[in-house]
Amino acid sequence: MDTGDTAWVLLCSALVLFMTPGLALFYGGMVRSKNVLGTLMHSFFAMGLISILWVLIGYTLAFGPDHGGLIGGLDFLGFHGVSSNAPHPAGLGATIPHSSFAIFQMMFAIITPALITGAFAERIKFSGYIVFMSLWLLLVYAPVAHWVWHPDGWLFKLGALDFAGGTVVHINAGIAALVAVIVVGKRRGFGKEAFVPHNLTLTILGTGILWFGWFGFNAGSALGANGLAASAFLATNLGAAAGAVGWALMESMKDRKATTLGVASGAVAGLVAITPASGYVGPLGAIAIGLLGGVICSWAVSLKFRFGYDDSLDVVGVHMVGGLVGALATGIFSTAAINEFGADGLLAGGGLALLGKQAVAVGATLAFSFIVTMIICKVVDATVGLRVTEEDEITGLDLSQHSEVGYSLSESSGSSMSHAGSHAEGHMVSAVRVPQGGEA
Repeated sequence: MDTGDTAWVLLCSALVLFMTPGLALFYGGMVRSKNVLGTLMHSFFAMGLISILWVLIGYTLAFGPDHGGLIGGLDFLGFHGVSSNAPHPAGLGATIPHSSFAIFQMMFAIITPALITGAFAERIKFSGYIVFMSLWLLLVYAPVAHWVWHPDGWLFKLGALDFAGGTVVHINAGIAALVAVIVVGKRRGFGKEAFVPHNLTLTILGTGILWFGWFGFNAGSALGANGLAASAFLATNLGAAAGAVGWALMESMKDRKATTLGVASGAVAGLVAITPASGYVGPLGAIAIGLLGGVICSWAVSLKFRFGYDDSLDVVGVHMVGGLVGALATGIFSTAAINEFGADGLLAGGGLALLGKQAVAVGATLAFSFIVTMIICKVVDATVGLRVTEEDEITGLDLSQHSEVGYSLSESSGSSMSHAGSHAEGHMVSAVRVPQGGEA
């Protein structure tokens, strides 16, 4: 055991956990004010729910002893045998305790399903969200994580590369988001009303936290305080920087103005794109991938209007498309000179072999996540229900799902707050209407 490596991985675990409140702010600022708390809850509650599920069963399904290259066994159920004195028996993080690796992976498991929630924001039942998130973690996330990151997983053995989550996190969550919005349906007024972000200040703050925490996400995936971590750290920053610039350039060319929301979205798109490649590419490759992410994702977010699906906060356009860009670009820009456990991509003289493996990983993730997520959504919708009633949607998730309001800026909203509080004590608040200063 190396104390420096262990300290680094634990620090990076904290950074990755910090990304989830950052995601909450990033999403929360983009919804209407009547839905800000409901949107924040989707990410924040995941920190509690997924942490418990990960220890109970999620971790062992993802990283337990292999069964056919598809799923882990139940040996680590309830973290049984997850030692603080020895590494993972399959050699995952050879210089850090097994418990440190399991904790680090817990933080990935928390934020991945939380990413999906931005797609169905402003219309999802809280009870339906809880059941959906739980099932998706165990039936979709854990198997894909095993395929890609366990040494005996079939995509790992194939030679597909995903340093920190292009397929496992972003493509997986992005295609699931598309399925969810198809099943849940459009927001009331989609395509007819303008859904204006109520507080872009929160979104920019959330973006900064995501950018900061992403260093733990990618550099921490080196599983040690070493040169590879430093390389991934640099690539992460350059990917975000290039993504922000690329999106701003696209906006300037189209509308002659760059927006703060566009730059924030571009930074996240660049971070998404560089994630699978961060441990396999040099600085110039990182800039190219981040730029591609910013430019392509800025175009992709407009597809929801062309095809008519209501992806509230552009999870599909940023995470699925950005993940696709990054996963495939890894097959082009990867070089074994950066990481001996990687492979040479197209530009490093490796030919099309790695690109083909990346395409297989992308296709398998898209197909599996789409099919299983569709089944989960149909089952949850038929039992617990996924969507709030029209009345609750008009009122807003804050009051209808949580009996709270996000802002108390006047006597009238303060009065509504007191009524909402009394609701928690059993009183009726069906007549309460909160002024929505930020609602379109």
